[in-house]
Amino acid sequence: MTADAPRVLIVDDQTLIRTGFRLILTARGIEVVGEAADGAEAVAAVRGLKPDVVLMDIRMPGMDGLEATRRILAEAPGCRVLMLTTFDLDRYVYEALAIGAGGFLLKDVTPQHLAAAVRLVGTGDALLAPQITRRLVERYAAGAGRTAEAVPADLAALTPREREVLTLMGRGLSNTELAAELTLSEATVKSHVARIFAKLGLRDRAQAVVLAYETGLVRAGER
Repeated sequence: MTADAPRVLIVDDQTLIRTGFRLILTARGIEVVGEAADGAEAVAAVRGLKPDVVLMDIRMPGMDGLEATRRILAEAPGCRVLMLTTFDLDRYVYEALAIGAGGFLLKDVTPQHLAAAVRLVGTGDALLAPQITRRLVERYAAGAGRTAEAVPADLAALTPREREVLTLMGRGLSNTELAAELTLSEATVKSHVARIFAKLGLRDRAQAVVLAYETGLVRAGER
């Protein structure tokens, strides 16, 4: 296994999917520390195995992936959860992003993309294709019920510049694009982003995008 590769827990109720993902990841130097067939097993496995990344199926019998993700992130905030779904506009994916999941993958992902996604999320970044995430949030932000653990709505702590940065993040701009748009250095943009996360208690850009829509900084259809 490569030294910088994250340690992974695979959670899915289908044995063939777990086996396939394990083979794909181990062949690419990523250690799979365990498997779980439902959410309850996943929560217990995270406690015992302390993986860096959890590949989490959303729909499972018993405790589903959403509840498991909520419990895992509450108990192990340093763990990263990458959601697995059959549909890229699944309501549960939106809810998972709101509570802090690091991104999502379709189950028919290519082996190369799977390994790259696990490594990316393992670094603490969020796996978000802006156009897909924007479409997802636009579809569900207005109607989805938010939980108490979801992102905060009070933006009073932000400076005007930080609100501007958050708005542009909500529209899907990367740090490089933000720097060009605002005529700032990337280092300055990164500082603004870090302060936004700290002030609002956000884990990553996924929650920032959700928050931008839910607070009205960005509205459906805006680019």
